[in-house]
Amino acid sequence: MSTTVDHSGDPDPVITDPIGTAKTLRNRVRAASLVGTTIEFYDFYVYATAAVAVFPALFFTGENDTAKLLASMATFGAAFVARPIGSVLFGHFGDRVGRKATLIGALLTMGIATFLIGLLPTYYSIGLWAPIILTVLRFCQGLGLGGEWSGASLLATEYAEDGKRARAAMWPQLGAPFGFILANGFFLVLTVIMGFTTLADSGSSHAFLTWGWRIPFIASVIMVIVGLYVRFSLEETPVFKKAVERAEPVKSPVLEVFKTSWLQIIQGTFIMLATYVLFYLMTAWILSYGIGSASVGGLGIAYRNFLVIQLIAVLMFAAMVPVSGWLADKYGRRSSLLVITALIVAFGLVFGWFIAPENLGTGENLSLVRLVVFLAVGMALMGLTFGSMSAVLPELFPTNVRYTGSGIAYNGASILGAALTPYAAVWLNAKFGVSAVGMYLSAAAVITFVALWFSPETRHVDMVEVGKK
Repeated sequence: MSTTVDHSGDPDPVITDPIGTAKTLRNRVRAASLVGTTIEFYDFYVYATAAVAVFPALFFTGENDTAKLLASMATFGAAFVARPIGSVLFGHFGDRVGRKATLIGALLTMGIATFLIGLLPTYYSIGLWAPIILTVLRFCQGLGLGGEWSGASLLATEYAEDGKRARAAMWPQLGAPFGFILANGFFLVLTVIMGFTTLADSGSSHAFLTWGWRIPFIASVIMVIVGLYVRFSLEETPVFKKAVERAEPVKSPVLEVFKTSWLQIIQGTFIMLATYVLFYLMTAWILSYGIGSASVGGLGIAYRNFLVIQLIAVLMFAAMVPVSGWLADKYGRRSSLLVITALIVAFGLVFGWFIAPENLGTGENLSLVRLVVFLAVGMALMGLTFGSMSAVLPELFPTNVRYTGSGIAYNGASILGAALTPYAAVWLNAKFGVSAVGMYLSAAAVITFVALWFSPETRHVDMVEVGKK
């Protein structure tokens, strides 16, 4: 602590504490990045849960349950098409105007779209307009999340202390499991209070399907207000301020990033591939598989019971995110991720042994312990691979295109690794069984392993100087 005297006439000393101020500022940044991504992922997962358990009955017609589920998954995938567009749109302003203002815009885009989904009439009220509008709003959700992740990651990494960047960057990553817990926990509480189990058991006229499912969507507006309050209190990041002082921002970040950092975009996209595939198998697809009827290849678990199992398993996801940041700072991003990705390859190869109906059982004869272990292992691997990504991707790009470049890589991977995954997994399971779903994961992880093998180690890069000749 240092003491200085104000010589303007006031004899009282003015106490300054630069160390304490920096610590307070970093705590505020952690809170802002965590709260924002938690809200964004909550909005995203609320839709994912409803896409499996609610939307097939309310927004799509026909007698074939698998076809309706596939149609619902297709609208779910629309957001992943939008995410790279969102990364370009918000990245443009994030690299030209600044991180703070752009993050506020991304949060509003996602929040307004989610709120409107909660008010949307169903197919039985407005016909084909219902799934059309639903898809448009889902697209808007994707735009918002496409701009959110990069900004939150840059907020954390560009404020981080030397040698602790991956640990600082894990805070926005915690928004994923926290948002998942909030979204699925909300649905769980509602189904318990309203006595909803599954569509087959409860009927299409049940209060949960009539209006109860709307509550988590509409209630998201409260979280958005909290997020806006936290983000308005922030200052611009010091790394971006230095870039402005040096007149480094460019007129068209998207053109500049493809001109100067196209290789890094390719590397980042495939580095993220296995992470996306694993996550959406462990959340969206596994829910449809778990509550699906045994007659169509599912496990026949009650919706409410499966939510409890998922909520238990996702705690492993949250627990491993800080571990991932610590490993990446201590042993390096590339080294730690190579080992973790190899484990994901192996995990994919044992899907059939773990959860094929003939091994796991179905309905009341299902081995609950075996299922919980499977989900816990998958979620633990997810935390380990996801936790350091908010350091890995931004470290590949110069400051003047970092928001755009890291966003395009992250969200470009979402098309390859997430938009297709729930749909492909439903089809693979229906045609070839659950072992084929695991092989899909292993194949994606092999591609990621190769991308990591040829990527640089970025643990010691200077965030101000990276990318400069």
